[in-house]
Formats: sequence, structure tokens, C-alpha cells
Amino acid sequence: MSRPRPLPEDAPDRLRLARTEGVGPQTYRRLLHRFGSARAALEALPRFGRGALVPPPPRAAEAEMATVARLGGRFLFLGLPGYPPLLDHLHDAPPVLALLGDPAALAPRAVALVGARNASAAGRRIAEDLAESLAGAGLAVVSGLARGIDAAAHLGALRRGRTIACVAGGLDQPYPPEHAALQARIAAEGGAVLAEAPLGTAPLARHFPRRNRIVAALALGVVVVEAAPRSGSLITARLALEAGRELFAVPGSPLDPRCRGSNDLIRQGAHLTESAEDVLAHLPEAPHPAPLFAPAPARPATAAPDDVVPDPAEPSGETSQVIELLGANPIAVDEVVRRCHLSPSAIQAILLDLELAGRIELLPGNRVALTVRGQDGS
Repeated sequence: MSRPRPLPEDAPDRLRLARTEGVGPQTYRRLLHRFGSARAALEALPRFGRGALVPPPPRAAEAEMATVARLGGRFLFLGLPGYPPLLDHLHDAPPVLALLGDPAALAPRAVALVGARNASAAGRRIAEDLAESLAGAGLAVVSGLARGIDAAAHLGALRRGRTIACVAGGLDQPYPPEHAALQARIAAEGGAVLAEAPLGTAPLARHFPRRNRIVAALALGVVVVEAAPRSGSLITARLALEAGRELFAVPGSPLDPRCRGSNDLIRQGAHLTESAEDVLAHLPEAPHPAPLFAPAPARPATAAPDDVVPDPAEPSGETSQVIELLGANPIAVDEVVRRCHLSPSAIQAILLDLELAGRIELLPGNRVALTVRGQDGS
């Protein structure tokens, strides 16, 4: 295992900023860019949030850091050495990741391998064999530690190389529970386990789409093995294409519902994949500058945790609601809260994003107005 880099001196401040409710990945970037340091951004939050954006106390960040260290883990911070470079390119890259295992596992070129949770025996075998061969070729194999194809991918990769598991909850909340031993084995055998969520976070349904974007972004290509038309694996495929990654799919029987989604990916242009050689022949040296095609999976009527459809990556409708209430004449923030069907904390977070983007001004007396740039929509 490689020797870990020392944490930066401002690690507690960066962690507090990242853990502040209402400060998402894009806001985190803007705050650091505007104020130059996490400490300065934390000091500025009361002015922006009018008391709604309250960072956790220093002792909470120190306690989380100490607990992660006791687990044998460490933190990786956006924009600092050790952070996965491909992940850094995401517009909503996680401000901080908790890592168990060897940071060197994040260095090799990687391929993600995902698929059905209720995979067939043949699908699991294909996933294991593909992962073993890809790991043997020097690639890290990324997956989500879920049942079925994910677990098979991790197990196959461990036979000959490294694997990276991206989990939806905290590092101390393995999911599914029966994969706790697999998570520990990945960390112990030269791989890495990554979590965006804080310690203690249960892997709820809404967390899985965020996990999926990390799986897709860490790799140069994504291989789909068995995916139903409304599966979470197709969401990972779409996220991969949006990030300019190469897409591969293993063909399956047209009689098996678990293969209809992956077969449709091939129909739309994904590389038909029967062996590791099919992946190696088309794996780029770097992500594509733009997606090649973008399948749009339908939203399932019901979705299990691993099959959650994320919100579209378009401008938020909630943000539009707030902007429509604003104009050149200042209006009280309390009036915006009264007229908008959103929580006060959600509105304060939206206002912070808009001010950091230069679209509004927060004025004395807890008032807000659009800037000239914000009025013309540029």
C-alpha cells in the first residue's frame, strides 16, 4: 500500500464547508474561488445565508476525521493532490471523498462494470471474467458494491488486480449489509472504497444516483452487463455518456428482460462486448470532449435503491421559481419565502448560488434584487 499524503492544514475547514447543508458541489467550488480559502468562505456564509447556512461546528469535523482515521481511511479534497483527476472534471464533483484502502488504486486507467442486481448466473460469470481480464491488463475496475453484477465485477478484479467500490452511504454503512466483508476485502487487498456521504449516512434511495455519477466519472469507459429497460445501470450509462466516457454493452438473450436495456444500448451505438479485448480495443486515452449519443431511460414507476432515476441535469425548476419573483427593484427575502413554495433553507441556498454566479445582489435589510446581468439572462 502506498504511503498516504498528509492532510492539508485546512482540512477541517474544507470538511465543514462541504458538510454545510445547502452548500452543494457547485456552490462549494464558487465559494472557494471567490474567497480563496475554506476558512474565509465559512466566515462569509452568515452574510449569504442570513443564518440559514450554518456549518457544522469544528468539533464535528474533527470527530469525523478522527473516526475515519480509526477506520484506516482518509479524506480526498477537490482540487488538491490525490483527488481523482477524471472526477475533478465533473461540474458537480464531490468536494470531499472518504477513502478506505490504497489511494494508489485511483491512479491506473479504469473501466466501470455495472449491471443487474438480480443477475443471472451467466451474467455474473461474464462480469467476473471480464473484470479479471481487465484487471490483469492493468486497469482498475470500478463498480458500486451492489448485489449481482457489481459484486461479480469486484470479485473478478480482485483475482488479478485492483478494484474501486463507490458506496452510496457512509464508509461505516456497507450496503447491502452482506457485502461488508467484500468492502473490507477490497480495502485490504490494494483496492479502494469511496464515499461522498458523511459517516453514519444510511444508503437511502436518493443517494444512489449520486453514487452512480462517481462510478461513471472515475472510468474511461463503462461496460453494462444485463440491464432491464428501467434499470439504474442505464442511468449510469447515460451519466457516462454525458461525461464523455466510452460505452460498452454485453449482448444477451432477447427473451431475457434483464438484457433488453443492454441490448438497446448496442442498438444505439454502444460497443458490442464479448471479451476484454473488445473493451481494450476501444478504450480511449482520455474522455471524449462531448457525448456520442445519449439514451434517455424512462423513469420507473417504482425503484429499488440501486435502480433510482436521478433528476435531470438541467437548470433547476426551483431556481427558476425564485428568479421569476425577482427584479431590478429590491424585494425582501422574507417576501420571496412567502411567495415561493420552497423551504426557507432551500431558498437561501438558491440565493447563495445566484449571488455567487453574479445574477443577484443581496442588499442591506435582508433584501435581494437581480443584477443587470441577471435580468438579461446572460
